[in-house]
Formats: sequence, structure tokens, C-alpha cells
Amino acid sequence: MTGAVSPDRRRFLTASAAVLGAAASAQLWLPSAARAAETPLPDGAFSLGVASGDPLPDGIVLWTRLAPDPLNGGGMPERTVSVEWEIAEDARFSRGVRRGVAQARPEYGHSVHVDVRGLRPGRDHWYRFRTGGQLSPTGRTRTAPSRQSSGGTLRVALASCQNWQHGYFTPYADMLAQDPDVVVFVGDYIYESVPSATALRRHEGTGEPYSLTQYRNRYAQYRTDPDLRTMHANAPFVVTFDDHEVDNDFAGDIPQDPGKQPHDAFVARLTAAYQAYYEHMPVRASALPNGPHIRMYRHLEFGRLARLNVLDTRQYRSDQATSQAGAMDPSLTMLGADQKQWLLNNLHNSPARWNLIASQIMMAETDLLVGEGKQWFYDAWDGYQAERNQFLKEFRSVRNPVVLTGDRHLTMISDLKEDFADPDSAVVGAEFVGTSISSNGDQDQAAFRKEWDPRMPDNPHWKLLDAHRGYHLFDIRRDGIDARVRVVDTVRQPKATPSTLAKLRVEAGRPGVRLV
Repeated sequence: MTGAVSPDRRRFLTASAAVLGAAASAQLWLPSAARAAETPLPDGAFSLGVASGDPLPDGIVLWTRLAPDPLNGGGMPERTVSVEWEIAEDARFSRGVRRGVAQARPEYGHSVHVDVRGLRPGRDHWYRFRTGGQLSPTGRTRTAPSRQSSGGTLRVALASCQNWQHGYFTPYADMLAQDPDVVVFVGDYIYESVPSATALRRHEGTGEPYSLTQYRNRYAQYRTDPDLRTMHANAPFVVTFDDHEVDNDFAGDIPQDPGKQPHDAFVARLTAAYQAYYEHMPVRASALPNGPHIRMYRHLEFGRLARLNVLDTRQYRSDQATSQAGAMDPSLTMLGADQKQWLLNNLHNSPARWNLIASQIMMAETDLLVGEGKQWFYDAWDGYQAERNQFLKEFRSVRNPVVLTGDRHLTMISDLKEDFADPDSAVVGAEFVGTSISSNGDQDQAAFRKEWDPRMPDNPHWKLLDAHRGYHLFDIRRDGIDARVRVVDTVRQPKATPSTLAKLRVEAGRPGVRLV
């Protein structure tokens, strides 16, 4: 959110921080007695970089993971390691505000999660870690505005679906240049698919991950992407997972292929996947898994300008329907009873001008059948229509609801209708389905248009449909949201040319979205 440091100044300071972080002398950080007591670690302890997340007005989560041999279990000794951390209000760390020591424990992959409090709201901060005589890269982050703040601009980037084998994560280089206040990542951070001999970048390992070590290795590989690592070091992320962090199209404790994954084996896989997810994400201790369970749904406040409700549409859902009648079964749930009530309470009791919902799965209808009749994706909200329709009715009494979504590997921007079965029903909100960072690679645009354009008349609520790789960028103000669809010309090369595919606008007090 706009504050004491201008965007241009922030970008200059970011570059300065990178230089300072590399050149900073470890001799200036610790007293000599502490340095003498250190036990050397293998070189490259901070190979996975640094990250921050879940900003509060007075706090932020700082993350790193010690992994000198990242693709082979991490390469750390089987002992707890003390890691110093420091956070300051300037890139030179001359205005330090907090510092301390965290414990990197082997049972959590030597990951570090520091929940820093006592910071000033709406400000840039710089942070770093040190252990075993090694200094981490310098990270930059930003606290949320004060709880009573109602003006200014919040810049949000929406990202999802980064498949290592389908391409480089080139959209992040452009995202970095746009300098968002926060990045909302709504799922498919990794893909569990087997290594492919024909892939542009081959997955590590020999098959799908099932064990904790295998999931750690997969996350570590993704964290070595230079654009992703740099983006994490320059803006706080708010994350949630979808299916590929575990198993394609899983639902609760039901795998995609129950005949091949017995229940006990899949529960063990969930346990490993959720722990590895926690170990690699800048999230609070409230997300520490308990066996095959992890608490990820939560909300964050950005003053009185925006409330962000982050959903978990995987862990509590019913198994997917297999027919149109099943999709309308009122007993099916996407969110589960507790999360559903939590979301309704958050929406109706929100003090915010904008009520954002980070939903991994598309909420607007996708009618795949050209002409009469309907055909749906049952894994999306179309497969849980009774619950979806209840939310859409509730949206009529919610202030400015906007849904931010991933999953589809497409840009699909829609009006949300109170009843998609009735074309004349009221518009109650807007949904932005962000395209993928790399999943589906460089698609054949002509083939895409040939397949999808004929469906447009059956989905009049769609405002924009596209298959380029990229992300969405939102400038949120009290009077409206200005959105840009940022795309790149390729993910098959380490460098790409970015551009704005489209501009859209959501007006406060006027549900729906329009092309500008």
C-alpha cells in the first residue's frame, strides 16, 4: 500500500539491498565470542533463498530453509541449528527494529518461520538470516497498512499453476518490475507429476513424490527457479494450495485413483505433502500440520480498504460428482461446514470496502457444451452447485465481493450471477481466474480459440478469455479496482517479453467487471 517510500525508490532500494546483502560482512553482525562458538555448516546453506508472507499491520512471517544439497534431502546434519535473523527499516540495516534467534530443526527440514511483531504498519522492511558463518540473501517485505487506514492504493498480484516441466517461470520477472505490495498465490505451487524425458525442464527424482523427502526435493527444485526465488525475496506472499501439491484432483482424504492408492497409504501421502508444504511456505505456526491435516483458511486485513479471505477448497470437500444430478446434490460441500460458516461470517461482518476471496477453484459457471444443454467440470464449483449458489445469493448483501482464482491455466474473467441457470438473474460480483505462470507452456493460440470461442455465447457472463501465460495485477482503491492481465511471449526461454493483454475495471458499489 502506498506509504513513505515511492515505487521507484523501492525498486532502487531493492537493487541496493541485493548488493549490500551479498557484500555485508558477517564480522559486523555477531560479537566475536558468538562467532567462535559457531559450528561450520556445508557451503550453500541458504541455497533456497528467503521469503516473507501473511503481512499484518505490525508483523510479518520471515522464512528460509537451510539446504546446502537441496535436491537430495537438504544435506544438513541431523541436529538443530541456531539461525539469527534481523529486520530493519532500511536496506543498510542501520535502522534495525527487531532481531533474534530461531531454531532450524531437522524434523521440519531445517526450515525457519519467524513471526515478527512490533513493526510499523504500511512500511518496507529488509531482513536477513545468518548461521554457521554464512549470510543469507537480503529480503524485502512490507507490512499491511494500519487497521484504521481507508485510503491509498493496494497493489496485488495474482499467481497460480507453475509447472516446472512446462517452462520457465518468466512472468515473475515482470511481476517484480510491477512492484506489488503482496502476491496472492492460489495453488499448484509444485506439480507431483513424474519426470518426463521430453520436458523442457525435467522434474527431479524417478517418479511422483510420496514420502516427505521426495516432496522436500520437489519443492526445493522449484525454489531454485531464479525468477521465483527473486520474487519471494522482494514481496510478501499469501499462499494456499490446490491439488497438485498432493495429488491431482484429490478430495479430502480421497485420491484421484482410490484403486491404486489405498486409504492408509494416501493418508501417509497427505501427511508428507502437508508437512513439506508448511516447511517451504512463509506461513504462521497456525498452519503447522497435525498429521494429514493442515489449517490454511484464514483472512488478512489491509486497513479498511480490503479484507482477503483465503480458502482451502481441497481438504474439506466431498468427493467430486460424476453427473449433472450429482453436481446439484445439496449434501455436497466444497468448504465443509466450519469453513463455510467462517466465510459467511467474515463476509457479512467485514469493515472493508472490498471483500476479496482467494479461491483455488473457479466459481463462475463454465458450460462446455455448445448449444442446448450443459456440460461442466465437476472438480470446480460447478460440481458443488448448491453450496456455490448459496454463496452467490449471499453476495447480494456483501460489500464489493471479488473472487481471485487459479487452476484453469487460462485467463477467464467473469461476472458472477446470482443464478447461472437464469441468464436474467442479477450480477452479484466479479471473478478473475488468473492464467498460469507456466502450466500448459506456450499454447497454440489458434487451436485454443477454435476450441473455446464457440462456447462464448453459452457463457455470456465471460468478459475475457485467453490462453497466454502470465498473472493478473490489481490496483485497489476505494472507488474501484483497476486490473491488468500481464502476459509473456514465452515460457520456453529463460527471458521473455511482457505486455498488457487487457485492462479491466470493477467499480465500487456496481457488481461485475468491464473491459476498459
